[in-house]
Amino acid sequence: MCDRQDVYSYRLQTHMEELGFSRMMETVNEMYKIPVLISKRMFELFSSHMEILAVVGGCFIMWNVSIFLHFWYSMIQQYVIPCFLSRTKHIRQYGEWAIVTGATEGIGKAYAEELASHGVNIILVSRNPEKLKKVSDAIAATYKVKTQFIVADFSLGCEVYPHIKEALRNVEVGILVNNVGVFYDYPQITTEVPENKLWEIININIGAAVMMVHIVLPGMVQRKRGAIINVSSASCCKPTPLMNIYASSKSFMDHFSRALQYEYASKGIFIQSLVSFFVKTNMTAFSTFLKTKPLLVPEAKDYGRQAVRTIGISQRTAGHLSHSIQLSLTSRIPERLWASIFIFLCNIFRKEHNLKPAKL
Repeated sequence: MCDRQDVYSYRLQTHMEELGFSRMMETVNEMYKIPVLISKRMFELFSSHMEILAVVGGCFIMWNVSIFLHFWYSMIQQYVIPCFLSRTKHIRQYGEWAIVTGATEGIGKAYAEELASHGVNIILVSRNPEKLKKVSDAIAATYKVKTQFIVADFSLGCEVYPHIKEALRNVEVGILVNNVGVFYDYPQITTEVPENKLWEIININIGAAVMMVHIVLPGMVQRKRGAIINVSSASCCKPTPLMNIYASSKSFMDHFSRALQYEYASKGIFIQSLVSFFVKTNMTAFSTFLKTKPLLVPEAKDYGRQAVRTIGISQRTAGHLSHSIQLSLTSRIPERLWASIFIFLCNIFRKEHNLKPAKL
């Protein structure tokens, strides 16, 4: 009896030990499964994240491809297709007369000549009567169109506009080119700019465009046709040190033009903001550096020819193929890099005037 009990106890003990061992093994197996499960879950999450990243990456690539395609489509639309089409009928649809301010030289003169080549009569507005008569007579003789001129010094402010308004009383203006503008004698920090120059920039770069639009636009609305081109500058795109007041005035022109387009497009009026880079004019004559970059800095006549082709096509344009490429590239430059580039360039211009580089 005792032996049976001992055997039974032994078997029970052995069974309990086996049971404990099996439980321990199960516990070990469960513990082993934990990292496997974690690894599997992490792989699933990683895979899902990779899918998300792949989708985001695909969208990013598609977005950039669409920007690239849109850029070249707009280049072809603005600068290639017009080369094969007659623009005369399109330009003349706005009306028989065009007004160009700051028209005796540079971009203004180029605009006047190009518009006249399409058979549009020209009214020149500037402050020098001798230059106005010379340019007016030359355009009339060369392009066989009617020409008039108005002597007006926009730097004087509000006192010049009653005279302009009276001169335009019976003229049906189809196109207005607000080109008149003034720049520093050379790049300067804001407090270096003389007070009279500050008022000159405000009165000419801002006031002249606003008041000319105020005079001409009501007649365009009444006739339900017209085009207004406001010459801005690429310096308006981002803060531009050493050209601050000038660039800020051009930023006003850009926003003013774009808002006008929203206000008057439904009334049959085309408004364009012309965001140009450097063009070889008297305004850039302070720098020999700019004169040696023909691919980046076109002649005024070449610029005017390409810019006129964009009338009625692009509401905001650089006006020239070279400038449009520059604008597309610089629009993607970070603000700090843009500012650094302009500080570098402006200090080169200052050295050309035997001035010390500006310390900012």
